[in-house]
Amino acid sequence: MESATTELALPGLETAGMTTQPEPSHWIERGPQKRLMVFSGRSHLELARRIAENLGVELGDVELKTFANDETYCRYRESIRGNDVFIVQTGAPPVDQNLMELLLMIQAAKLASAKRITAVIPWFPYSRQDRKAKPREPISGRLIADMLQLAGADRVLTMDLHAGQIQGFFTIPVDHMTAMPLFAAHFRDLGLAGDGVVSVAPDAGRARLALRFAEMIGADFAIMHKTRPAHDEVAMTEITGRVRGKIAIVGDDVTTTGGTQIAGARVLREHGATEVWMFVTHSLLDADVLERVASSDITGLVVTDTVPLDPVRKPENVTVLTVSRLLAETIMNAFADESVSAIFGGENQLF
Repeated sequence: MESATTELALPGLETAGMTTQPEPSHWIERGPQKRLMVFSGRSHLELARRIAENLGVELGDVELKTFANDETYCRYRESIRGNDVFIVQTGAPPVDQNLMELLLMIQAAKLASAKRITAVIPWFPYSRQDRKAKPREPISGRLIADMLQLAGADRVLTMDLHAGQIQGFFTIPVDHMTAMPLFAAHFRDLGLAGDGVVSVAPDAGRARLALRFAEMIGADFAIMHKTRPAHDEVAMTEITGRVRGKIAIVGDDVTTTGGTQIAGARVLREHGATEVWMFVTHSLLDADVLERVASSDITGLVVTDTVPLDPVRKPENVTVLTVSRLLAETIMNAFADESVSAIFGGENQLF
């Protein structure tokens, strides 16, 4: 009989084996029975592709279509049994259609025996309706949270919520990210930092975040006071703090009409600001309104790609920062059961 022998190498003298560059596949495997898969709805396919590219995977194969009677159909074309499924769907228009599509994708994944389902919602829809401002109104943000949990979501991953209490609407984990570090790095790269710059809060509710941003770029701090005569109307009243002779940077989480940006830039110019820069995480403006905002008293507007923006009709003074890498890092940490707040140095809860 032939006997098999095994060659042993002394420690430090092992021969290096051949290494090959792995090709992107449909999942990332970490340990036995642990796979990550990323799927995308139709709200922002380009962002989902960028996220998948940063993760080094391909988007999963899912069939999505709309029937003639305007109902949505969803079916996963590959097995997702036992996998960690991340579904990317932002709250871009048409909001209700995209929301319903997300709910169907979550339930389909639940019924297909996915191990854990995470809804990746860069812009959380209905987040501005987070309380009863008037009698006989719904708390729409709470209803959306209930719907996501009832559909079968195990976790929600979102960015720059309009109000912190939305996290309390859920009984499942909510990973909250912020684009503030991206904006701070961008303005520092432009040289807009230091004593000649002032961080301005568009209203009292954003004062804490504007103060934090001022610390990040080493700038002064001021507050604008505004009122809302109607849901989509804005009126600026006064400014607390010194802006004369300074470059003003105004940050907000979302804009739907551009009224805050236009009125704020005008008031800041009237109070002596030499330049007015704006940054907004979620820009829900169509091309025409965006053009009107960009041609106002604003020097430059910086937004992110949490909501799709037409690159052809984008004004020259509008800059789009991608959040795909940040989302990819957060997805990977959630998949690996590691800290998400560590990505932001513990500064992702700014409310």
